Amino acid sequence: MPMLEMFRYDFMIRALIAGAIIGVVAPMIGIFLVVRRYSLMADTLSHVSLVGVAAGVMFGFNPIVGALVTSTVAALGMERLRESRKLFGESILALFLSGGFAIAVVLLSFAHGLSVNIFTYLFGSITTVSTGDLWIIGSLGLLVIVPTVWLFKRFFLISFDEELARANGLPVTLLNLLLMILAAITVALSMRVVGILLVGALIVIPVLSATQFGQSFMKTALFSLLFSLAAVLAGLFASFLLDLPSGGAIVVICLMFFGLSLVINRNKK
Repeated sequence: MPMLEMFRYDFMIRALIAGAIIGVVAPMIGIFLVVRRYSLMADTLSHVSLVGVAAGVMFGFNPIVGALVTSTVAALGMERLRESRKLFGESILALFLSGGFAIAVVLLSFAHGLSVNIFTYLFGSITTVSTGDLWIIGSLGLLVIVPTVWLFKRFFLISFDEELARANGLPVTLLNLLLMILAAITVALSMRVVGILLVGALIVIPVLSATQFGQSFMKTALFSLLFSLAAVLAGLFASFLLDLPSGGAIVVICLMFFGLSLVINRNKK
């Protein structure tokens, strides 16, 4: 059976492990971005992370590390600008998204001719997840999961109402910076499987699907995790069986879940 045959390949096993980690981590961060109406943050960070990928290609270091550094620096810069209230939130996102992508395009033009398939970074590929990548993804995934679970209620409060969080004595500025750093890490660890241009969709769409059921915040978080994990694993299977880019297959399944959640919710009403 083709479904069982895929487990004979080491690259597929690595992809499934990496996908499971990403499927858990992405909605854990995405739910806070959606609550604070900052959904485009994930797309912005993913485009900025392409600068790190381009630098990695040019100078010969792991592109995931480059993506992690550039997306983290960008996340901190965007949060500082938002705190200063000198620019509106959507203006900050547009500035970093377009600026980061432009810089990446220029860097990649200098790297023209190097033996690298940039397509795999843009749209994801199950064959490119190496053992080294898996260790990095696992380590970064743990780095996101532990503080997110530990600070879950605090992250929810600052995302829902910053003034109320300050009134309760929470270090809002520090928590906001930490949340943005965790979002940057999530983008960097997801790009191998989902791809830079589609990672924002994986972070946000499962959360949007879960919100259609009108449950409590905790239940919505659990539903979004289930949607995300199912979409990643099903997308990887589809990618292997149909020879599709893994990122595209995963996001299409995310969209199918979203459409199904709309239908179910409409029928309930």
